[in-house]
Amino acid sequence: ASPSGTCRREAVLAMCVRFDPASIRAPERANAGFTYVGVMIFLAILAMVSAAVLTAGAALQRRMNEEELLFIGAQFAEAFKSYFEATPAGQRNYPAKLEELLRDPRYPGVRRHLRKIYVDPMTGSAKWGRVAAPGGIIGIHSLSQRAPLKVAEFEPAFAPLAGRTSYVDWKFGFAPPGLVLPGNPQLAGTLVPIAKPLAAK
Repeated sequence: ASPSGTCRREAVLAMCVRFDPASIRAPERANAGFTYVGVMIFLAILAMVSAAVLTAGAALQRRMNEEELLFIGAQFAEAFKSYFEATPAGQRNYPAKLEELLRDPRYPGVRRHLRKIYVDPMTGSAKWGRVAAPGGIIGIHSLSQRAPLKVAEFEPAFAPLAGRTSYVDWKFGFAPPGLVLPGNPQLAGTLVPIAKPLAAK
């Protein structure tokens, strides 16, 4: 072998001896570390956004349920008012149970004041709290103990609901003038009470 060939082989061997594979793997490990951190940050942001979306969705559903409860409460209030106004002479003014709003037992034929017993959108049950009156029921309320989202800016018919701290306090019904109830509950759902002499039966 020529001296020049020998020198070239020795130079290549020297370069191989000096080459360290870790010098290539080190940047790769650094890049992998940065990628891992980036993925974790992305997942954290995604989790926060998802939680915010779920919270907003739950609040929107609550508000929709509240609007439905107001509608249903108004239906019950009008039914109690209709029952009172339709009282025959010598008959009691208030239904003994909610089902009597569906079919008035004071009449021989079918007379309805309410289309159906609605389901409470706050509890998912058709069971309602009752507001008692002399000889019967004068109103209803939800059995949910949760605090309402809506506490102000009600329409006039629902003004008594302003500032209430529980759906239990959202009471709907019809109180004729002069009727005094235990605890003096404020009933929402109707605007102008009718002037009719009271006769508790």
